[in-house]
Amino acid sequence: MILMLHRTAFSRSFVPVILCLLAAPLALRAQDSENHHPRKYKTPPPAAHIEVLVVRDATGKPIPQAHVIFHPVEGDRDKGSLEVKTNSDGKAIIDVIPIGDTVRLQVLVEGFQTYGQDFKIDKPEIDMEVRMKRPGGQYTIYKNPGDNAGSGKDSGGKDSGNANPPQSGPSQSQPK
Repeated sequence: MILMLHRTAFSRSFVPVILCLLAAPLALRAQDSENHHPRKYKTPPPAAHIEVLVVRDATGKPIPQAHVIFHPVEGDRDKGSLEVKTNSDGKAIIDVIPIGDTVRLQVLVEGFQTYGQDFKIDKPEIDMEVRMKRPGGQYTIYKNPGDNAGSGKDSGGKDSGNANPPQSGPSQSQPK
């Protein structure tokens, strides 16, 4: 009797396993049916390889760790930004901007004027050089609070130390 119980328990657990093994190929075949809609893959557009060299205007030496920011532009709208820092040779390299796009290139370096210009990406390889200039003088139409009608004296009649009183408009700097 014990032997018989053992055989029936074995056959009860073995039969479902056999049925699953026989049904598995049918289930796998159902995945290959003609009605299956796979995910559509869209190939990204070809991208340009852009190298930006950032140098000092006065000496031509490279500037490391300069912030080079690419703003892809569509019409008048900014579509985000991509920021890269220059390496020790003053180069920033990026190769994810699609050919045909317009980008606004912005370069920020502490102690230098901010550079900005729009470019049309029309070639697969673009090399640019950005010459960073030191900031110039500030222009103002306002007089200093202590100036007395531009005489160089403050309200107490003392000399303010300003030998050249401010002009009413921006002055033109002379070419060097």
